[in-house]
Amino acid sequence: MNSILFVIVAYMRWHKKKLRVVNSTRGTLVGEAIRVAETGLTRIVGLLGEHELRPGDGLFIVPSQGVHTLGMQFAIDVIFLDGQWNVIAIKRNLRPFRMTRVYWKAAAVLELRSGSVDSSSTSVGDILELSAAEGAGR
Repeated sequence: MNSILFVIVAYMRWHKKKLRVVNSTRGTLVGEAIRVAETGLTRIVGLLGEHELRPGDGLFIVPSQGVHTLGMQFAIDVIFLDGQWNVIAIKRNLRPFRMTRVYWKAAAVLELRSGSVDSSSTSVGDILELSAAEGAGR
């Protein structure tokens, strides 16, 4: 079982599809190497097996209406987005072994290094702009 998890985590780490996320409302950078989890497997695995998120890193989970940190080793900031990438909810510093509530109007979730929401001044109602990260595959 551990070897299967290792293979899945390795796939997630080397997954080439990455995004650059900018808060267009505030003109701030939210993340520059945000991995995309868009398959059933990548959405389930999420950040499991990671030891930390570096500044600028994160995970964009689509579709998603809620997340958990069961089995994780660090806290994260979570941004819930509607289909037009408007911020509809924020959960700061979600510690390991916790769950968010379900946001029925959410289309996607952005998981970031703890403190990223504050450092980018992101608030509910802001609009995020997603684009391919420089040098990232598709």
